[in-house]
Amino acid sequence: MRRCDLWGFPFDGAATLGWPGARYAPAKVRAALSWMKMRLEEGRIFSTEEDRILDVGADLLRDRGDVDVVPHDLVTSLDLCSAAVSDSVRSGSVPIVVGGDDSQLFATVRGFHDAVEGSVALIHFDAHLDLLDESREQGRYSQSSGMRRCLELERLSPERSMQVAVRNFNFPSSDEVAKESGLGRMTAAEFHSLGTHDAVAKIATRIRGADHVVFSFDIDAVDPAFAPGAGAHEPGGLTSRQALDAVRMLAPRCSGFAVAEVNPMTDVGDVTSTLAAYLVWSFAVYGAPDASPSS
Repeated sequence: MRRCDLWGFPFDGAATLGWPGARYAPAKVRAALSWMKMRLEEGRIFSTEEDRILDVGADLLRDRGDVDVVPHDLVTSLDLCSAAVSDSVRSGSVPIVVGGDDSQLFATVRGFHDAVEGSVALIHFDAHLDLLDESREQGRYSQSSGMRRCLELERLSPERSMQVAVRNFNFPSSDEVAKESGLGRMTAAEFHSLGTHDAVAKIATRIRGADHVVFSFDIDAVDPAFAPGAGAHEPGGLTSRQALDAVRMLAPRCSGFAVAEVNPMTDVGDVTSTLAAYLVWSFAVYGAPDASPSS
């Protein structure tokens, strides 16, 4: 039975653009998760939408606590996050990281990459490309450069990776990097046009052949109408329904998950923290061997 390790990454020191406050997200997401975890009975849970009982095991989601971040030290905090992820992978668990600003993207993927052999693909749901190299305002390991740093990992496979729900405007230099590397891209508009089922099928085709797949979900992939508690607002994103269904369908194909940029300081009635908790829970539940989605 697959077991997931939940790690909090209460760090937003790299949020020099947008709004700080994501350090408070792990606690809020855990509180929302308690409502979902209580519905487990003898390792089983009922999926109302699929009208079936899912056998997921009593030890489905083990809370490993928070990464012991150093608030004034970005690089050390990222190193500690990577070490936590590596520890979970080497122990045979599936790491799930709840941030925290999206500097954690690189830390999470690096931690997974360094603990496995073979190629690693990345599914990256995000409104932004995160391909900035470095800048005076943000440095080299910022919330805007996580994907750029991931591309530098030896066995990260850009031709099997895809960025999903990107939209509006970004740096021309970032577009050049993406195209030169062979990184795939699906805009939010394309996702809407295809519909969730066909969009997921296209992502699944993209990642085929990779030895391992990590799934990172920046909450701003979701439209701010559904997720106002984010590090930045980009209109035109996914709906909460699309996000939940995509995670449900992709979870069996992935061996690691992260949710970033949930910001309780800008949230309304904890709706974004609750959505993030459902993304985490859906990934854990539907990734279980006996609970693969039926559609």
